Amino acid sequence: MAFSDGTADFRSDTVTRPTEDMRRAMAEAAVGDDVYADDPTANALEEDAASVVGKEAAVFVPTGTMGNQLAVMAQTRPGEEVLVDEFAHIRNVERGWGPAHAGIGWRTVSTDGGQITPEQVDTVMELAGSMFPRVSLLAWENTHNLSGGRVIPLEVMAETSARARERGLRVHIDGARIFNAEAATGTKAAEFAATADTIQFCFSKGLGAPIGSIVCGPADLMDEVRYLRKRLGGGMRQVGVIAAAARIALRDRERLAEDHELARYLAEQLAERWPEAVDPTTVETNMVRVDVAGLPDSIGAIRERLGNNGVITGAPAAGWWRLVTHRDVDRADVDRLVAGISQD
Repeated sequence: MAFSDGTADFRSDTVTRPTEDMRRAMAEAAVGDDVYADDPTANALEEDAASVVGKEAAVFVPTGTMGNQLAVMAQTRPGEEVLVDEFAHIRNVERGWGPAHAGIGWRTVSTDGGQITPEQVDTVMELAGSMFPRVSLLAWENTHNLSGGRVIPLEVMAETSARARERGLRVHIDGARIFNAEAATGTKAAEFAATADTIQFCFSKGLGAPIGSIVCGPADLMDEVRYLRKRLGGGMRQVGVIAAAARIALRDRERLAEDHELARYLAEQLAERWPEAVDPTTVETNMVRVDVAGLPDSIGAIRERLGNNGVITGAPAAGWWRLVTHRDVDRADVDRLVAGISQD
């Protein structure tokens, strides 16, 4: 349902507020100094997270952007490149940290929803290290944000990651919403994670915790991640007060299927009225991509009407309007959104 003030926010699943269970766990959390590895709640969260994705160890970090940075920095050297889809979040929406902080570049390929192929790996590696810079890492994004929350199938990841490893590459997954991929397909997050050396996922998106992400992988690599976390200013002290909420979020991850159902309902309602704007068959998780050219009015006017009615939406990009469902909106809020689009 909408927030207590009646606002329904469809900008992102990052806007969710902590539940009463989370607030209670935060208030009661056992804490210690995490830089000294003395915070029992953070330690328990790292054990839980590593187990869920089938990795040996994990490191709790403030944000997904930091988690991706740390995983990449631990597996590359300055001057090298990382192979990514051209619309990968890690390259496009994380404020240029690759060259700024890690000294790495991006070797991009054009894909269908982030599905990098073995042949693309081969093509990239033919010139890497000779005419072009060395490429040392392949980075996936699953689910794929800028294509509308699409899922990269396990078989695609497995085949391409195997080719990447044959070519001497390590593999990382930006799994900010990996549990959305799990909920959408029935494929366990650990199966996706098995295709990579490291995986990062967020507690503060659909899982609904107020803050926090985590990097998981081999123990020796996580030692390096922990070292680099301090360098980037991510060493935290009595962090159990937020790790407690993240543990609740991870425990309750199966509820993400409800967000997917609501996104499909939203897409169907929009398509029924404006079929040129939305194709419901493309909605795989909790995101709906709307072609603004198919709407009955200018997007500026629509967003203004919605805002006046307490419905918040994000600005469109490249002609697409992203609407995101999450725990803090429901069917009544969707109906308000759809009604607000119309000029009637």
